[in-house]
Parts: sequence; C-alpha cells; structure tokens
Amino acid sequence: MKLWDKGYKTEEKVDHFTVGDDREYDLVLAKYDVIASMAHAEMLAKVGLISKEESNALVKALHEIEKSIEKGAFTIGQEFEDMHSQIEFLLTQKLGDTGKKIHTARSRNDQVLVAMQLYLKDELKAVKMLTAELFDELLGLAEKYKNVLLPGYTHLQVAMPSSFALWLGAYAESLIDDLYMINAATAVCDQNPLGSAAGYGSSFPIDREHTTKALGFQTLKYNVVAAQMGRGKVEKYTAFGLAGIAGTLGKMAMDVCLYMSQNFDFISFPKELTTGSSIMPHKKNPDVFELIRGKCNKLQALPNTLTMLTTNLPSGYHRELQLCKELIVPAIQEMKSCLEMMTFSMKEMQVNTNILDDPKYDYLFSVDTLNQMVIEGTPFREAYQIMGQAIEAGEFKPVKDATHTHTGSIGNPAIEEIRLKMKQLLAH
Repeated sequence: MKLWDKGYKTEEKVDHFTVGDDREYDLVLAKYDVIASMAHAEMLAKVGLISKEESNALVKALHEIEKSIEKGAFTIGQEFEDMHSQIEFLLTQKLGDTGKKIHTARSRNDQVLVAMQLYLKDELKAVKMLTAELFDELLGLAEKYKNVLLPGYTHLQVAMPSSFALWLGAYAESLIDDLYMINAATAVCDQNPLGSAAGYGSSFPIDREHTTKALGFQTLKYNVVAAQMGRGKVEKYTAFGLAGIAGTLGKMAMDVCLYMSQNFDFISFPKELTTGSSIMPHKKNPDVFELIRGKCNKLQALPNTLTMLTTNLPSGYHRELQLCKELIVPAIQEMKSCLEMMTFSMKEMQVNTNILDDPKYDYLFSVDTLNQMVIEGTPFREAYQIMGQAIEAGEFKPVKDATHTHTGSIGNPAIEEIRLKMKQLLAH
C-alpha cells in the first residue's frame, strides 16, 4: 500500500531502491507519527472536517497502535512503503472509511517533519541528561583528586603543573559549551511544522495553533515553505550539537589512552575494562576509549555529510531528504552509547598519586620558580634570562610549593562554580 497509489504498480527494482531501509528507521519514528496523528484527528474535529465521534474513534485506535509500538509488536510489512501507510492501513482495517479520513489536510511531507522533530526533541533531551551524568561523574572525580598534581603539556612537551581537578574539570566545563549547542538545536526542532502539508499549506480550514499546543511545541513554524525547508535543517543542527559533544569525548578518550600508556602511567583501569592481545599476554588495551575516540570522530563528520546532502537543493521537497533519516537516527544512538560508556568507565578510573616524584617533571616548576623571583623584586625579563641560563647549565632548582590562588587554577579549580553553571543551563 502506498499513500500515493493511483492504480498502477511500480517496477519492483524502483520500489526497492526508493524505499531502501526507510522501514527500519520508521520503526523508531512510528510512535511520534501516531502522537501527531492523534493531535491531527482532534484538530480535524475541532474545525468540523470530521465528527467528534470519528475523532474519538481515531484517537482510541491510535492509542492501541501506540501500545503495540511500546511493546515492540508493531511492524511495517513489505507491502507497505512506510510507517504512514502501515498506520493508515491499520486504522482503515479497524474503522473502515473513518480510518481513511486521517490523511485529510496532511501530506507525508509534514507527517515526516513533525514525527522527526518530536523524535529529535526527545532524543536531544536524552543526550542532554546523559551528558549531565558524565558531567557529574567528572566533577565528582575532580573533587576526589583535587590535590593530586599531574604534568601539563604544550606541544606534547612538559610545560607547567596541572592537576586532576583541572584535567577533569576542563572536560566537565567543556560539556557545558556543548550543551549550549544542544539547546540551540532543540530550539530549532521545537517549532511545529504540521499543517504545512506538501510545503504549500492547505485549502482546508485547519487550526495549526491547536496542534502546536497539543503536541507541546514551543512555537509554530508559521510559513509553510519555511516549514518544508526545515527538512534536513533540523537534522543538520542536531548533528552540530552531537558533533560538539563528540569532539569533547573524542579528545578526552585520546587523553585517557595516552595517560594509560606505560610511558605516562598517570591512570589505570581494572582489567575487566580492558582487552588483551592474541599473542602478547601482558597487554591491557584501552579498546573502550579507542572506540569512543573513533566513533566520536565519525560523529564529527556528520554535519558535513548532511550539509553535502542538502546544500544544492532548491526550496520544496526532494526525495534525497529521505536519506537524512539513515544518517541522524543511528548517530543519535551512537552518541548515547558513547556517553553511557564513558560515564561507566570513568567511575572505575584509578589515579597514580605520585606522578611528579619523577625528576623529569622538575621543569614543570620553572615558571613558578621564575614568578617567585619576580615577586621578590627581579624584573620579569631578567628573571626569565637567569632561569633559562640555570636550566641550560643544569643548575635549576625547582620551587614546588608555590601557591596558585586565582579562579580556575590548580589551587582554586572552581568546581562549585562550574557545577552552578551547569545547574543554570539545565534549568532552561
């Protein structure tokens, strides 16, 4: 069954090529198509296009379909092109002609738009909560190890003293930046496109404000052409939000892999969280973090992929917009799994508390030693030259007890301030 069926059969090869894996992704979106259909049925009765009795019957039948989706019993048969045709068939099978009325004043275009945007709103909220969980874990670890120092690097050369509080707190605060992007993507998705039909509205006297309120959208996408142009755009903005988090997670995963190596030996994990080698019995490999790194690199490429898919399309609907589903749906699931695994793994991190006992890290304190000379009256440039000469001559004696007091330093990592910033973000 096709919603556009005009009495002739499409070539089977064309059918297979145009539908592709759409049914698989529609199983994810079907719940949202049903929710939107309920609001649409109620609106049709409100404006007098169907009776109240017909609307009630449609809503009741849609609730039954929704329950079957929740139980995992809903399927899309090969004879159906998509979730929309399957759902309309079930309604018609149960309600007869009343079921056929559900498509009044709608197009598959605005059906897909509204289902996708409802789905993205829910998934962005889930990603946000998983990110907040990782944030809490990182700040908890920062608090636990706030007095443990570790080397800071520039150009991968020993640079200045850092700490676990700074390292972990840096990634926590970076996640706040990423959630600003997630909030922006959510705002773009939170505009009701239902009623735009095929992209040019409808001659039926529909009430778009009613469905906006019923579906919990913040606002309406007023211009129907603009609503249609949102197809691909909401997915791309979501992808930018995901890519931000992926960038933070990928960088952190790289740090973990580096810090776990024997050459660094800053942190370790229980053997249960590592994997082995088929020929080297001593190996404990950081496969979890390497895969997070790789998956997050793929996710950072997603905005460009969606941009290339949609960049040269004029206004109006085009079939390649269907391909957005197969990009964004798996990406969201990948992002959630990376967040969950990073949080799960970081809970088990074990810290080497004596890293800076190694004399190769003495040079970390050259700046603190130099600064102490300045405090005692030596001009900075002169102190810098004296320090450089002492290092070259092998006469450098580090001052390791210098205090850092400014906000965001090793002596004052501002953990509670960062926590408050996240709390304020989550409140909006």
